[in-house]
Amino acid sequence: MAALQDRFTHIKTFIFDVDGVLTDGSVHLLASGERFRTVHIRDTYAIEQALKAGFQVGILSSSNADGVRNWLTNMKVKDIFMGGPSDQKVHAYLGYIARDGLNESEILYMGDDLPDYTILSRPDVLSTCPADAVDAIQAICKYISPKPGGGGAVRDVIEQVMRVQGKWPF
Repeated sequence: MAALQDRFTHIKTFIFDVDGVLTDGSVHLLASGERFRTVHIRDTYAIEQALKAGFQVGILSSSNADGVRNWLTNMKVKDIFMGGPSDQKVHAYLGYIARDGLNESEILYMGDDLPDYTILSRPDVLSTCPADAVDAIQAICKYISPKPGGGGAVRDVIEQVMRVQGKWPF
C-alpha cells in the first residue's frame, strides 16, 4: 500500500470512463428512445473538489450522450472526449495527453471494461478500476476500488489521492 500511496502523491490528472465507472453500467431506455444514466452524488462531489483543488479531470467515453455531456459541463469539466468507436479510445487518450503535455506518471485512469484495456495497460499510468470491473481489467490494474462503478469508485480514488496530497477539504 505504501507504493500505491507514493504514486498518489504524484497524480495531477484524473481520467474516467463513463459507463461502468461514473455509472453502474445500466442504461435506462425511455419510450421516446432517449437513454438516461444515473450517477452517484458522492462521485459528483469528489470531481467538484478535485477541480476546485486544481486537478485536471478528463472524461473519455465511447458513448455520446447529451445528458452526460451537459452534466459534466455544468460541473465545469472541460476535457470531455465522447463518442467514436470503443476500440479507438486510446487515440483520444493519446491526443489528450499530447495536446496538454501530460506526463503519464501523473495520470490516474479508471476504466472497467475491455475498451479501456489498452490505456490501463500502459506502464506509467496509475491504472484503477471499480470493484465490479471485468476480470481482464482487474488483472492489469494497479488499484481496484472496493466500490462498484456508479457507487462511489470515483470518490474513492479522488479522495485517497487528495488526502495523501493534503488537499481533501475535511
